[in-house]
Amino acid sequence: MKRLFSILAIVFLMAFGTANATTNAATVATTVATTQEAATTDDAAEEDLTFHQELKKRFIEGGPGFMGIVLLCLILGLAIAIERIIFLNLSSTNTKKLTQNVEDALQSGGIEAAKEVCRNTKGPVASIFYQGLDRADDSLESAEKAVVAYGGVQMGQLEKNVSWISLFIALAPMLGFMGTVIGMIQAFDKIQSAGGMDATLVAGGIKVALLTTVFGLIVAIILQVFYNYIVAKIDSIVNDMEDSSITLMDMLSRYKK
Repeated sequence: MKRLFSILAIVFLMAFGTANATTNAATVATTVATTQEAATTDDAAEEDLTFHQELKKRFIEGGPGFMGIVLLCLILGLAIAIERIIFLNLSSTNTKKLTQNVEDALQSGGIEAAKEVCRNTKGPVASIFYQGLDRADDSLESAEKAVVAYGGVQMGQLEKNVSWISLFIALAPMLGFMGTVIGMIQAFDKIQSAGGMDATLVAGGIKVALLTTVFGLIVAIILQVFYNYIVAKIDSIVNDMEDSSITLMDMLSRYKK
């Protein structure tokens, strides 16, 4: 009888131990799975960062000081570039059509009719035509001088504020390089304060320093594209102004005869 009780007790202890072991194993497995899921979730969250979130993260890591100044250069440069592009597109006219309309009006209605056509047309070419026609009653020399003088005025209006874009193009990478130098100095200060070479301190400082340089170069590249487009547009309009001025003087010379 005692042996039976002993056997039952041993079976009970073994069963209880096995249950505890199973429970503990399940708990450990659950904990490991939870940890792995959390790590996987964190990795997925890092991988699933959108472009805007990644850009914001890098901007904050680069430091709000110089990064904010470089961002201001980008905003101001883009504002001026967009304003210039709108102005230049509004200043573009169909010079061939305008020249033909002025010539037809000059032959049919004289100087006043041609001036009326210029008044009803927007753009620097029409303004130059008007100034030349307005002096045509005096002499061809006076008309030519008026065209040349007013052409210079129109060129000044076309190139207005363009120099600011070139300034921001040069300033953005320079500010980025300055942020890099300051970041390196701060990294070496941390190494000196720590009293030893710590790879984490060096890597963090260099990372912050290089982010300012990258952002400055990106701003300069963006503004350079807009600047080249604006310069090309200005050159195109100026060429039209010069060709149209020559055509106007030829029309006035034939009209005077």
